[in-house]
Amino acid sequence: NGHRIKDFPYHLCPVTTRIMESVPLAGRIAGFNRQQPESGIPLHSDGNNMWLTCQMGMNVPPPITNEAGDKVPSAHIRVGPDTRHWEEGKCLLYDTTYEHETFNAHPAEERVVLHVDFFNTLKMTKLEIKVLQYMYDMREQFMKAEGVAKVGAQVL
Repeated sequence: NGHRIKDFPYHLCPVTTRIMESVPLAGRIAGFNRQQPESGIPLHSDGNNMWLTCQMGMNVPPPITNEAGDKVPSAHIRVGPDTRHWEEGKCLLYDTTYEHETFNAHPAEERVVLHVDFFNTLKMTKLEIKVLQYMYDMREQFMKAEGVAKVGAQVL
């Protein structure tokens, strides 16, 4: 949401910090997402074209052996009809307007990605982005004034 979290050890990830401070972030998610072994996020859609999501593989479990005896990637994301697999240090960019789901089939290792949502500058004007940034800022100010320090996992 464009604000630094008090006492967060930014010095441990200076490159990530510089990148995240240089893109027009939406008021949603910017951080590290973990997915436990043998778990998934069910099929869903965000229902609007307000943002794009970029995920960079930080810890990608090794391939697993399928029923046919072939080595296959263990963690995937499906967006619309396309299925992709994370690779460490590489990014996947997708539009959350489309239905999407993830799964980590590895039996023992978690999947970790750097997840950044940013305004969809391909579909939105600068004025629309400015208005939404103002709305997110007002929402945060209101919630802080009401004494709300956290919404879900988001620290205000």
